[in-house]
Amino acid sequence: MGAHINGEVSLSSSHSLACSQDFRFSKHIHDNVHGNIYLDPLFLKFVDTEQFQRLRDLKQLGMAHMVYPGAVHSRFEHSLGVYWLAGEAIHKLKNYQGFELGIDRFDIKTVKLAGLLHDIGHGPYSHLFEREFLPRVYGGYKWSHEQMSVKMVDHIVDEHHIDIDIETIKRVEEMIVASRGTAEPKSSREKHFLYDIIANGRTGIDVDKFDYIVRDCRACGLGCNFEYQRIMESMRVLGDEICYRAKDYLTLHKLFATRADLYRTVYTHAKIRAIDLMVVDALVKANDYLEISSHIDDPSQYWKLDDTIIKTIETAPDQELRESRDLIRRIRRRDLYQFCNEYTVPKDKLENFKDVTAQDIVCSQKNGAILKEEVVVVDNVKIDLTRGKHNPLERFFKDYESDEKFSIPGDRVSHLLPTSYQDMIVRVYSKKPELVGAISEAFENFQLRTYGIKAQVHNTPEKKKMPR
Repeated sequence: MGAHINGEVSLSSSHSLACSQDFRFSKHIHDNVHGNIYLDPLFLKFVDTEQFQRLRDLKQLGMAHMVYPGAVHSRFEHSLGVYWLAGEAIHKLKNYQGFELGIDRFDIKTVKLAGLLHDIGHGPYSHLFEREFLPRVYGGYKWSHEQMSVKMVDHIVDEHHIDIDIETIKRVEEMIVASRGTAEPKSSREKHFLYDIIANGRTGIDVDKFDYIVRDCRACGLGCNFEYQRIMESMRVLGDEICYRAKDYLTLHKLFATRADLYRTVYTHAKIRAIDLMVVDALVKANDYLEISSHIDDPSQYWKLDDTIIKTIETAPDQELRESRDLIRRIRRRDLYQFCNEYTVPKDKLENFKDVTAQDIVCSQKNGAILKEEVVVVDNVKIDLTRGKHNPLERFFKDYESDEKFSIPGDRVSHLLPTSYQDMIVRVYSKKPELVGAISEAFENFQLRTYGIKAQVHNTPEKKKMPR
């Protein structure tokens, strides 16, 4: 990945790696973020399958393109980017500490393959499918795209008769699910630090974020001055985990600050979330008829599911899909769920915060109650630096002559750094424009009853309350 500097993208990363390897027998792909990416024959066998090519039809940012028109990039190019950066990371560690760490060809192959395949289990509209649609359909059923990625990898190997040994597949699958804590290396000989390169469940600093932060900023036309290359040059393994120079504290802080900014301005943008909520409602209403969720444990059928499900619903004449079809047409015509207002949960209330529900808002009505739960939508938005209320910046070393690793309190670096590491934002939407005023009033009553104050920044504008 290239880092944005004054609006330009540095592509020197691909050239530096290219100089150290022979790519004459590799497939050459030109990526708009990293420049030249090279795929060796083994990796190409996975890419040239219908299961992997499906990622072209999964937008990286779901419905964000409805607000940021450039955000039409897919999981396909992101997966190639993570593959490339994973290769850069493991080669740098091998060059600097290869003998000490015992990094071999098996390690390099498995890290790169895990980077390539880490997102192959994503569903339509990515996290929306996993975090919002499936919980609505199945309640407490636990499902993750990482676990589905493991099943998809097995299916691809079997379906396409890919000649690859079982130990490689086992290691790759462990790396894919490692960030969720569902799989740990079976022994200390398995080099724990390798499992933190793709998706780091310990510190959150990984090549997955390096790629999507720069790629998403570029697609949305946002500035990004986070320099991943500096971090990758200085990383060092101490005590079987990847650590960073103390002098790079502020560079690492930019990683998390940029990610948090993306969450606030793109991923959880109020208008994008309104569209997301409508898509979820449309999918839920269509599920019984289309059986969208019926194949989430069957990779032989699951790979056929992608973002085109919305077009299927929109163009189908079936009466059973009328409600879903109407919702999608409302999105097309910009007749969206109406944003009423929002507030940030007071810092001293975060510890015991419970998600606000539509019932909470409806029960906060005063005289002449007219609201029902089915017309109110509450969106509880969490934004953090990957580790909830905790600072993810730890595991540093002084210099290359020292083997000591340590954490650094933020106030030792700068008093301008945050002392709180998460936000909870409560937003309320109305499914019917004519009810914005009533819902806004009930929302204010809820805040007064819960916190003794109106936590929102300002009242809902009067023009939004006007019937259309």
